[in-house]
Amino acid sequence: MTSNDDILRALGRVEGRLTGIEESVALLRKDFGDEKEHAHESRAVIHQRLDEQQQRISRVDTTIAVSGEVEAMLRDQIKGLKETVEKNHETVAPALEEWKRMKQIGYGISGLIAFAGLTVGGTVAYMSDNAVAWVRHWLKIN
Repeated sequence: MTSNDDILRALGRVEGRLTGIEESVALLRKDFGDEKEHAHESRAVIHQRLDEQQQRISRVDTTIAVSGEVEAMLRDQIKGLKETVEKNHETVAPALEEWKRMKQIGYGISGLIAFAGLTVGGTVAYMSDNAVAWVRHWLKIN
């Protein structure tokens, strides 16, 4: 049979093992608590980053919407200006054609005047000797 000392020794070993198990469980609980706290902090940081990204995306969406509206407004204004320019061009085109025609006529008249001046100058130069003799004869200068 087993003696009391053997039983007490066995109980001491069991008690020692239980104490060791309790300490291991306490360490596991502490580690688990630390991991839980770190996981909570990590999730908080992730949620904060997600919120920041959501705000950025919202601002980008707003910017894109405003840019689209501005672009549409500018396109409408450019279309209106184009129509106005075309209408004004149609209105002014006959006057421009008339101006071009008057300019061509002016060039023609200037050419005729220059030609007439050259002709008269050439004739005067050719007939200058005869003209001087005739003027002297008429004024009776010898």
